[in-house]
Amino acid sequence: MPIVQLAEEGRWTNYHGTGTCEAATRFALRSGDAERGRDELAIAAKAVQHWLAAAAAAGRRVRPLGAGWSPSNVNIASDSWLLHTRRFNRCFRINPDDVSPGIDARTLMLVEAGALVDEVSDKLEAQGRSLWTSGAGNGQTFAGACATGTHGSMVTRGGIQDHIRAVQIVTPEGIHWIEPATGVMNDAFVATTGSTPLRDDDLFAAAQLPVGSLGVVTAMVVDSVPKFLVRPIQNLRKVDRAALDWLAAGDFRRFSAAYALDQDPDFVQMIVNPYKPLKRPAMLRFLYREPWRDDYQHATPGQLGAGYDALSLLGRLLNDYPWARGALLQFAMKQGYAAGPDVDAPPVYGSWGEGLDTHRPLADLFNASVTIDRADLARAFELICAVYARHGGSTVVTVRFMERAQGLLAPARFPHNSVIDFDGPRSQRTADAYARVIECLDAERIAFTRHWAKSCRLDAARVAADYGEDFRRWRAARDRLLPDPAHRVLFGSEVLDGLGLTC
Repeated sequence: MPIVQLAEEGRWTNYHGTGTCEAATRFALRSGDAERGRDELAIAAKAVQHWLAAAAAAGRRVRPLGAGWSPSNVNIASDSWLLHTRRFNRCFRINPDDVSPGIDARTLMLVEAGALVDEVSDKLEAQGRSLWTSGAGNGQTFAGACATGTHGSMVTRGGIQDHIRAVQIVTPEGIHWIEPATGVMNDAFVATTGSTPLRDDDLFAAAQLPVGSLGVVTAMVVDSVPKFLVRPIQNLRKVDRAALDWLAAGDFRRFSAAYALDQDPDFVQMIVNPYKPLKRPAMLRFLYREPWRDDYQHATPGQLGAGYDALSLLGRLLNDYPWARGALLQFAMKQGYAAGPDVDAPPVYGSWGEGLDTHRPLADLFNASVTIDRADLARAFELICAVYARHGGSTVVTVRFMERAQGLLAPARFPHNSVIDFDGPRSQRTADAYARVIECLDAERIAFTRHWAKSCRLDAARVAADYGEDFRRWRAARDRLLPDPAHRVLFGSEVLDGLGLTC
């Protein structure tokens, strides 16, 4: 049986310990041993459709769960049936005779919905291929990372959902294979998955980032690029006001030449202490892409500069000694962040996947972010730091860059984006400071969006205002996939209902 019940009604807590489902009945979707992925999908999708019918008959809402990674409560649904997909995680090659004319099957992989970002990356790299972006960690399921708009940070790329070329989604009405209008997989392949093809650009753009509200995603076709190496540079440097203007203008080469290497970087990250941000050293991280070669010396994620959990060690101190917050934040950055190689160190190289790591649970940490138009960076940065300096809150401010991402509800919706993250100890003081940041950006009329999987302080009216016509198109796509209002409610929760996604 591809779906098994794991436990009677009870409590489930997400990976980071930041949200709990009460009175939840847990089920698991598991991979089988079929030789062909399409055969597995046909069996699993039919089982999911029967499971949805049983849930509806029992009067229970449903929530598919991958790794339970989201620190926000976007994956929390009490009084519901939970479907764990983590063990539905096989990946399959795609044959040239399975794709539409003009599609290169060598770039594609069929991925079951429970596969972790780490697993997808490893499978691709074993075939000489690579993801081109992802979030800072690799412990999310690929489907879950896409569903919440995990942003990625390669300066010429969008979000992780940009890798998706087709999606299988199961609803009570049917098993749908959703692609762009130009098509990806041929009709014969789609038929063997038990799906009905839906080749439509709006449906596909909605399904790339569904926020858990369009049905149960059971599989994806994931695109890739040839494997490449990255060289990290990581250091502590004071950043002056002029450098903020370079970043706002997208002059990453100039910024890199001033603080690292005189060449075009593929990734730029700046972590600052909001208490005297231009007077205290910032933690800078750069990645430089190079052609693949097999003779490089493999490094650990830590040697490549992955991971930045030092604040979890200092959370209690930051809360208990607010008068020393600026100094303690700087100590955390110096001790925990500057672990990667600097310019004068022997070069270290790794694949994209080797530079990712799995964070330990972050229950004691506060996570939030805003995404703004890159052109507004200098003004927004100074306003944000001033808010924290004036009102408290023990977070660092992390700035990264990316291009517009695919998907109608992608937070990275500006042509050129700055993603500003706020990570620190979980406390009411920190949450209040973030709320004041939001108020300040609104008061200054700086447009921004928020990460679906982090603390976001969103409601339905704000979602509609932030996403405008794209939100209307997303809801229209939802209504085509789920024409029965009762079925939209089936995939809802208190959080998703409040965001206007399921009602």
